[in-house]
Amino acid sequence: MRIESPLSKELGTAMSWPGLMALAEKHAVRYMKAMTCLNVDRVFGMGLWEGVPLRHVIWMTRPVANLRRVWYHGYHSDPAKPGPGFQSSLSINRVLEDPPGEQPVILAYKMNGDWLAPKRGGPVRLVVPDGYGFKSIKWLQRVVLTNNPDPNDTYAGQNNDVDTTMKTFARFLSTPKKLKVDQPAALTGVAQVGTSGLSKVQYCLLPARQSASPDDPYLTRADWRDGKILPPPKHWGGGLPDGPLPPIPRQFDAQGRPLTWPLRYAIAHWAVLLTASDVGQYELCCRTIDANGIAQPLPRPLPKSGRNEIQRIPMTVEA
Repeated sequence: MRIESPLSKELGTAMSWPGLMALAEKHAVRYMKAMTCLNVDRVFGMGLWEGVPLRHVIWMTRPVANLRRVWYHGYHSDPAKPGPGFQSSLSINRVLEDPPGEQPVILAYKMNGDWLAPKRGGPVRLVVPDGYGFKSIKWLQRVVLTNNPDPNDTYAGQNNDVDTTMKTFARFLSTPKKLKVDQPAALTGVAQVGTSGLSKVQYCLLPARQSASPDDPYLTRADWRDGKILPPPKHWGGGLPDGPLPPIPRQFDAQGRPLTWPLRYAIAHWAVLLTASDVGQYELCCRTIDANGIAQPLPRPLPKSGRNEIQRIPMTVEA
């Protein structure tokens, strides 16, 4: 690997906070992104992240040749977990170039308009817009440019797919444990919007005795019905103001409206009025249909590339 102007403590050229803020004056970007864990089957939350694209710092080193990967490391303050802390990596190409519609990998210093708190990974956290949380390393300490093509990710040694992108899936937020026959009940839920986008959220009431058959493990023949994906909120929460979001995030127009909805790598809420016509024991299920028309958990059902199995909740229907 050849670079002409390394940024290092030894040489007295390391990137400083004033240096990062100087870059922010020209290159700051903001976007919405959900944070979820590769190995957890629920959505943690979503934030408005602000930072400087990592590529601007990399170009300051003046790379010349033999550069294939970016390794980066975070500090771990938990005494129960000794060692250097989490580390992860990316292809140099993903850092330097964003495909159409994608957001850049950033050195984030703000979330929801406030300086990034220590519990969120401050003062600087690396944020990968299309990746799970293990790619967005907290308490960033150093970035290493290398010609080594192998990932150095902490998760690589735990049988996880370190190159996976976020998946599309639905989860319930609020469901009744019991229903009355022919009396509508409100259900609410949240969907994570992954690489393939989101076109529908669906639900079904499956008789408890009806298990998945070997030739239909993903319940494709169940009586799925469409729920309602809710529009963008007027109140985003998290300390953000009502109405348009200032300053304007990259996925929004000048009036503060999302350019598309739902946003990829973000979350959307959905709702259903459920009516059951027969008494009995059931399982309430939900799933997504992505923008390619593919139903959850396909096209990537393998758990070590992100949890997206169909959620199934026991429910009783009474007379």
